[in-house]
Amino acid sequence: MIKNFLIILKGRQENRIKSVYLSLEDLGEAVQMTFDTFKWIFSGKINVKNTIAQMVEMGYRSFPIIALTSFSTGMVLALQSGTALTNLFNEPVYVGMLTGYSLVLELGPLITAIVVSGRVGAAITAELGTMKVTEQLDALYTLGTSPVQYLAVPRFIAIVLMLPLLVAFANICGICGGLLVSISSWDITTYKFMSDILDNMTWRSLAHGLIKSVFFALIIVIVACHKGFTTSGGAEGVGKATTSSVMYSLVLVLISDYFLTLLLVALKIK
Repeated sequence: MIKNFLIILKGRQENRIKSVYLSLEDLGEAVQMTFDTFKWIFSGKINVKNTIAQMVEMGYRSFPIIALTSFSTGMVLALQSGTALTNLFNEPVYVGMLTGYSLVLELGPLITAIVVSGRVGAAITAELGTMKVTEQLDALYTLGTSPVQYLAVPRFIAIVLMLPLLVAFANICGICGGLLVSISSWDITTYKFMSDILDNMTWRSLAHGLIKSVFFALIIVIVACHKGFTTSGGAEGVGKATTSSVMYSLVLVLISDYFLTLLLVALKIK
């Protein structure tokens, strides 16, 4: 019995060691892919046509869902903050400031990254994963074309350029949603709502959210491309890779959000 227990314990230890080894191997591959991508970018060998196509797909076609999500978020923020402030001060003061700050500093970048991760990150992984399991990536190697240069570089550039624009657009839509609720529910004038935002917000507040969005974009595209390039197992493998891509992206975005906030606040970019 003790012998069997030791055998089971040894097997579990071996599985843990193997799991750690595979995780480190995946991390190394992701770092190498990122290094190769930036090498191609800085060498100037960029496929402009593919990059523009990816910018349209990631940016322009994401506008409707970003607008809906951020607009409804702004409405909820204004409603909840107005209710809380009315309970505290018997009137909804500083609703504009609370709504604007919440969106620009935190919720705008975070919600946009979550939506883009689900929409764009999943699409990148599914597309690259399908190309991997159908041996189209091997065909590119045969033709003397680097899959990283041809496929990853346009996606890296597109998402890093478009996510900050989507965040700015989300902020505007969220503030408009908050303004609508403030006018209809709390009888706050447009001038009062906007002056609360503009009088208390500086360029550092805008920079705070935009800097976050660049890092969020890098996280999403690195995870998505790596999962796509390492897909195996046919159609089932593509599904698993897509699911894990979205899951890892969301977890890393949420974790990095805290440390980025900590860093930016320490640098007084707030």
